[in-house]
Amino acid sequence: MKRRYLALWLPYLPCERARRAGGASIPAPPEPFALVGRSGNALRLAAVDARAQALGLGPGMALADARARCPGLATLPHDPDADRGELDRLVAGMACLTPMAAADPPDGIVLDITGCAHLLGGERELAGRAAELAGYTVRHALADNAAAARALARYGTRRGQGGEDVHALPVAALELPGPALVALRCAGLYRIGDLARRPMAGLAARFGEAAVAGLRRLLGETAAPIAPHAAPVPIRAEARFAEPIARTDDVLDVIEDLLVRLERDMAARRIGGRRFVATLCRSDGARRRLAVETGQPVRDPATVMRLMRERIETLADPLDPGFGFDAIVLAVPRAEPLGTRQIELDRAEASGDSVAALIDRLGVRLGAEHVLRMAPRDRHLPEKAQALVPAATQDRGFSPPFAFRGGAGGGAARPARCPDDGPHPNPSPEAEDLSASCFDLAPVPRPLYLLDPPQPVMVVAGVPDGPPQRFRWRGKLHEVRLAEGPERIAAEWWRARGGHLPGGAGPTRDYYRIEDGAGRRYWMFRSGLFEERPNPRWYLHGLFP
Repeated sequence: MKRRYLALWLPYLPCERARRAGGASIPAPPEPFALVGRSGNALRLAAVDARAQALGLGPGMALADARARCPGLATLPHDPDADRGELDRLVAGMACLTPMAAADPPDGIVLDITGCAHLLGGERELAGRAAELAGYTVRHALADNAAAARALARYGTRRGQGGEDVHALPVAALELPGPALVALRCAGLYRIGDLARRPMAGLAARFGEAAVAGLRRLLGETAAPIAPHAAPVPIRAEARFAEPIARTDDVLDVIEDLLVRLERDMAARRIGGRRFVATLCRSDGARRRLAVETGQPVRDPATVMRLMRERIETLADPLDPGFGFDAIVLAVPRAEPLGTRQIELDRAEASGDSVAALIDRLGVRLGAEHVLRMAPRDRHLPEKAQALVPAATQDRGFSPPFAFRGGAGGGAARPARCPDDGPHPNPSPEAEDLSASCFDLAPVPRPLYLLDPPQPVMVVAGVPDGPPQRFRWRGKLHEVRLAEGPERIAAEWWRARGGHLPGGAGPTRDYYRIEDGAGRRYWMFRSGLFEERPNPRWYLHGLFP
């Protein structure tokens, strides 16, 4: 049977995904929209939507040049990890059309539809169904080999027409380096057909082996196999009984046996579970589910059994076996990588594991959403530099590669990446080079106790933009004996009008560390400069020990 391939190209996948994720914060079409990434020391467009492309914008253009050409351009930081995750999700969704679906990063999908088209009414209907499943702007093409289908989808002039001739494609479909394409055009070779009519040996001698290899793939003379997406094998174990069981202790013994079986499976895969779900199947068809979650990936049966017992003890409605349970299924729907660990000689539990176990037990008893911790955020304003998040979540952010930020608790400042509230991609080598070349700033003291929100105070200063000489807080007058500052924290320019995340930039702040006559030390700031507002106000933000 002759093989048939369907290629899907999603040219605006990054921007359309980000627009959906951003919701109302992103202007709706036809306003132009682009994603921005850092390249060396410059911000450049990483992806654009259809409107921005029509205005002449494209990936690789400097953000300053793009804003000069299109002042109304809306932007967000580029998140390649989210794009890869969305592409993987789309590939997995194509399993209802064909079991042979492969990702074509960063914005394509290739389907082997051999023997599948007649099940859906033909190739045209299958292609339409695939485009509908994708849910994004899609261009598709059909061909007898994967390389040709991919080239037709991306470079064809009549996209979507399965009978388009590969010979009519431009030489850009070979995806050769720029100098090689220039050499081909200088030689008068503009189409794939122009190359196909010439001897392969002469082409290889003049334009290199890569040109001939790409040409042979497009013509189907050499294989262009795809690596189809393989759905992960579910992590589950099941136990069935000839006679139903009803005692809770018997149920827990069976769950422990299943955990031992799953431990071997997860150890072989080098993963650990974050969520364990036990389904108890009663003889009358009813089902009861017990689910526990952990803050870190685990596969130790004793740890999970301790949480299972906690879950059963906290049930508002105790387990009702009815006529007994005739089957128990244990599944791990959420798992993460977990390598082998070196145990201590005395087999003592590490302190970090003790804290994680405590968080898990509190989460089972009180609910994971009620056990919180402080997590750092990429914000310059001290009161917004941290946020309460569920303690079971793990930190996945990193410090940005530009803009300096002072370390917490007086630590040295370090280079930081452009702040945003979304996920952070992995730092690029250019960003690491930039970080290595930057100078560290001196440690900046921070108060032990921070007031949130800052409290207004009445201040008397010797000069308008000088430090306070006396201030009144909570009805009490304090005479200033010593003052140090100012330490200026500028407004977050990326949140100003026209920035990446407009809204909430705030005024410039000048912070002072002051000491009153009684030796008490305070952290105060003047909100706004005299050029920004005629009468800046003063606030007390923290207390030093």
